[in-house]
Amino acid sequence: MVTVILGIYVVLILMHAVNMGRDLVVHKDDLGHGNWIVSGIVGFITDFLDTLGIGSFAPTAMLLDFTKQLSNDRLLPGTLNVGHGIPVLVEAFIFTTVVDVSPVTLFSLIASATVGAFIGSRLVTGLPEKKVQLWMGWALIVTAVLMFARQQGWIDILGADNTATALTGIKLVIGVVINFFLGALMTIGVGLYAPCMAMVYMLGLSPLVAFPVMMGSCAGLMPVASINFVKKGDYARKVSLAITIGGIVGVIIAAKFVTGLDLEILTYIIIAVIIYTGVTYIRKSMRPAAA
Repeated sequence: MVTVILGIYVVLILMHAVNMGRDLVVHKDDLGHGNWIVSGIVGFITDFLDTLGIGSFAPTAMLLDFTKQLSNDRLLPGTLNVGHGIPVLVEAFIFTTVVDVSPVTLFSLIASATVGAFIGSRLVTGLPEKKVQLWMGWALIVTAVLMFARQQGWIDILGADNTATALTGIKLVIGVVINFFLGALMTIGVGLYAPCMAMVYMLGLSPLVAFPVMMGSCAGLMPVASINFVKKGDYARKVSLAITIGGIVGVIIAAKFVTGLDLEILTYIIIAVIIYTGVTYIRKSMRPAAA
């Protein structure tokens, strides 16, 4: 089953590379606005952060705006999806090969998030985005506090010592259901990474297991979304290619860093990421809706 998952990642990488490559060849004499080095550094930084679980879209949007890499803000959604498509697939491939996790657990959680993103989104599109972000933000912060308390030995209500690599029985059912809704919530601006990290921990799995699960859950979405962006030319070609190249380097370095960490240190990093994401959601919920 793991071999099948890795095969799917390879196919998606090739599909994305061909889709993007053909368009770049056609427009090789006019790749558009942007600086190769600056955009490449942006890709390196943001995909390094993405590999740690922080996410890449928000930091990329901020850095591209700060460095004035885009000629038109309309190109931002396409640039994010096209530029980060291959780096995210590389993340998923690396962590799936190096992290010890049950193939059944991995496949079930990835499949449920994917189905949630494509079908279950109908269940959440009518929800008020700001309220969802607000409550998700507070839920993440509370979860992070409980995780910290568990690590300190103050409470002992969260199950085993977080060394498991598989979910079985009711825990597997709970994980599948939660990841389904996390996939669906992605369609209204709630990222999957931090909630998935929290879910994995709360179900007693090793913190490292979160990485192939959350990255695999998102890896198939961006290449598919990129097809239309590339077809319509709604992305910054030079910037996207530079982000891809820099991002792959950032992913490889960050993956070595994460997999080489002691699990206790990694847990504290995950707690920090969850708190950061929770605060970000709360702040988003308080901003006026964009026109």
